[in-house]
Amino acid sequence: MLTRRHVLIIAVATIVFRRAAWAQSGDPTRFITSLGDALVEIVNSAGPYEDKKHRLVPLIERDVDVDGIARFCLGRFSRTATPGQMQNYVQLFHQVLLNNIFGKLGQFQGVTFKPTSTIQTEEGALVGTLIQRPNQQANNVQWVVNTVGGQSKIIDVKAEGTSLRLTQRNDYSSYLSQNGGNVDALIAAMKRQLSS
Repeated sequence: MLTRRHVLIIAVATIVFRRAAWAQSGDPTRFITSLGDALVEIVNSAGPYEDKKHRLVPLIERDVDVDGIARFCLGRFSRTATPGQMQNYVQLFHQVLLNNIFGKLGQFQGVTFKPTSTIQTEEGALVGTLIQRPNQQANNVQWVVNTVGGQSKIIDVKAEGTSLRLTQRNDYSSYLSQNGGNVDALIAAMKRQLSS
């Protein structure tokens, strides 16, 4: 017969086991190391540019919270956007982000990637890395990792202390303020950016 003490011991053991399992499966350092190794392998491979793009897309879509970053970057203007505008904007944001990443592929030949430290912050785990390219000074890049829909996802990247999503949000906010808060104007500008 189980006493109250046995029930408490089982409950505590269950909680500890679940936390340990989460720590192994949800370890932000391991998550970023695994993603970084995969990215470096693709970028440094001898395959054609289009093949690299094809291999990168699923990694980015799986491991980066692109929808969440898109909403963050739209900021207060997301409250006034219609559902149709939000859908168009988020789809374009995916394409713009991928184009920005693909546009830098050639700059990263021979890259190395090394995790340095991980600290917990209010916005998530901040995983520090050192990224080195041949004949270039090493860059300190921090990846902000949080749990989204039960999975570890990158929600921001900080290069030399500057938040990329905050920088993008400021750019969009400035553009929208100059255009009367018209989300359609931003959507049109994003389409022009993609077509150029």
